[in-house]
Amino acid sequence: MTQLRGVNELQAESGGRRRGWSGIASRAVALTVGVGLVFTTAVACADESTTGGQVTLLTHESFELPESVIDGFRRQTGLTLEIVRSGDAGQLASTVSLTPGAPKGDAVYGIDNTFASRPIEAGALESYESPLAVDGADEYAVPGAADKLTAVDRGDVCLNIDDAWYESRSLTPPASFRDLVKPEYASQTVLTDPATSSPGTAFLLTTVGALGDGWQDYWKRVVGGGATIVSGWEVAYNQMFSAGEGKGDKPIVLSYASSPAATPDTSALLDSCFPQVEYIGILKGTRNSTGARKLVDYMLSPEVQSALPESMYVYPVQRDVELPEGWPARAAVPEWMSSLPPATIAENRESWLDQWRDAVGR
Repeated sequence: MTQLRGVNELQAESGGRRRGWSGIASRAVALTVGVGLVFTTAVACADESTTGGQVTLLTHESFELPESVIDGFRRQTGLTLEIVRSGDAGQLASTVSLTPGAPKGDAVYGIDNTFASRPIEAGALESYESPLAVDGADEYAVPGAADKLTAVDRGDVCLNIDDAWYESRSLTPPASFRDLVKPEYASQTVLTDPATSSPGTAFLLTTVGALGDGWQDYWKRVVGGGATIVSGWEVAYNQMFSAGEGKGDKPIVLSYASSPAATPDTSALLDSCFPQVEYIGILKGTRNSTGARKLVDYMLSPEVQSALPESMYVYPVQRDVELPEGWPARAAVPEWMSSLPPATIAENRESWLDQWRDAVGR
């Protein structure tokens, strides 16, 4: 069930790419409802008689693409895209799963491999396999549900360290995620709730995979030592992390292996990582299925895929996408990662969450 894989195997699977987001600070955008992006080509608008040529995309609050890519939307279709940002991937998955057949939008982006089973099992997604997926995205398809979710980007959830904070105080930072059981490190740490946060779920799965039967005791000691747990990545990184834009007081945070590429004088604990894939899917009951399909295709286009590393600090899933200069050196690839099959996650998630709540007293 649990698989520990080396960097060469992971790179063979992913083309050597990995996950992040567009400048850490740029992901701290305010929640936005109704950001209009105009698509412009001579192509007829999908289901125009009932939708007015609009496609609504539900996504997490960290979604961000540059204006040049938005302009590309306008150049390629005759559709208007409304973007609705709300919460983290866990909240997004719950929202979608509770409204099968009566969606609040046409497509959803940002549900990852740790939460993918929820909307699939709820019957909340319409079938569609993009013809562009054969260029790499299909390698990350959810087993048995390749037509429900299409991979867009991938990366690695890891603990991040503010090295400058430790250096300025002549202190030694933790060398492993296992060090968080020590109170001096636990009290310096901010983590995210696995019930609402996809990074939080990923780190929970790291502990399950790496520690086996001892993972509950690990969490008891970490939280008992003073670790802070918040609802999502935006609060943890941009408000509480000492190297984040909010200049908080926590020098250890749960983020991504690629985060140091955007935040100088920080590093990732590469023994704490779990692979993450983010997907886009079409919501069952959409009034603009054709337009939603065009959006799925566009997310796999060179315009979007090449923008992902610098706009959202994520690795693209399509092959032969050129990465920014020096990107692999700044966004180190973990040598080993704990990985669990989606079916195993789906079967055990709720039980693990209950055990986690008991361990941390929530």
